[in-house]
Amino acid sequence: MKELANVKQAVFIDPSYDAYYRNKLFDIDDAYLNRDDCLSPFRRLRDELNARGVQVDTADLLLDGKEAGAPCQYYSLGLLANYQQLAERQNVHLGGFIIFEPPVVAPKLYRALPQLTAAFERVYVHNTTGDGYSLKGVDQSRLRQLYWPQPYRNVLTSYWENTDRQNRIVVINGNHIPRSFRGELYSRRIETMAALARSGAVDLYGRGWDKWWSLRSMWPPYWRNYKTLMSIYRGACESKYEVLSRYRFSLCFENMTMRGYVTEKIFDCLYAGAIPLYLGAPDIGELIPAEAYVDCRRFASWEQMWHEVSRMSEDEVKAMRLAGREFIEGAGGRRYYDSLIGIFSDR
Repeated sequence: MKELANVKQAVFIDPSYDAYYRNKLFDIDDAYLNRDDCLSPFRRLRDELNARGVQVDTADLLLDGKEAGAPCQYYSLGLLANYQQLAERQNVHLGGFIIFEPPVVAPKLYRALPQLTAAFERVYVHNTTGDGYSLKGVDQSRLRQLYWPQPYRNVLTSYWENTDRQNRIVVINGNHIPRSFRGELYSRRIETMAALARSGAVDLYGRGWDKWWSLRSMWPPYWRNYKTLMSIYRGACESKYEVLSRYRFSLCFENMTMRGYVTEKIFDCLYAGAIPLYLGAPDIGELIPAEAYVDCRRFASWEQMWHEVSRMSEDEVKAMRLAGREFIEGAGGRRYYDSLIGIFSDR
């Protein structure tokens, strides 16, 4: 544990996976864990709180009994296993529980909301209105809206400025099955790729699509479209930004339709200068300017969508890319960039 001079308070963060224990959650030099700078928001958070005299460590150190000589704040990034035993410690306060995943990925977290809102001072979710989950037994006064933390406050110039782009659609997603099916978009994504493949318009990147024997492949949408998926599959990619920079458009579907649920997917496109073909949060227009993406809800078919977007003029493409850049570098993007600092300052 790093000791800070004049420690006023200690914050312990329970990551979503134990691979991030031993303070690996903040290790931006670990190329495997920090792929595409996904740990950058946590490193910035720790640096900011350290500068305020707040000690920040992953929660395994707290679970081992190595409490700092100051009041301890505990935050969980989705783990349910540890908070009840920590609540019994006199020097530990349950500050916040942050739910990044939607109900189709982690339904048990939403079923646990009554207990979480009773135990934690604040619980962060994508919307506080119960869209996509039940509010029965939930203390709504403790719910707060989550804005998905983003690693950059500017576009990635070397990728954004690339002009050698294919007038095609790229998809970068892993192959998965939802754990709950209400509102899921996994099957819609597969069906859309199959439709676009018939027009020769799409390339697919990501892990697991070629593993037909995997448990994540054992469901009808995958098998119905297996041959078509393999015809467009281009393998995994080392850098999603580099791949995105080679395409004009990116199919950008969230994992679920749910208000407020806007993840890194659309930001990845904007960072690299690919135009997002978006489907997901029904209130996306309230969160990201409509000029920065194509709203797939307005098309009667995927063939119609491709017919229209493939014929966009250079001026239209340029205007949409610039709108995305202005959002990323303006106040709207800053809300996501500073999300974690806002959460941990809300005490």
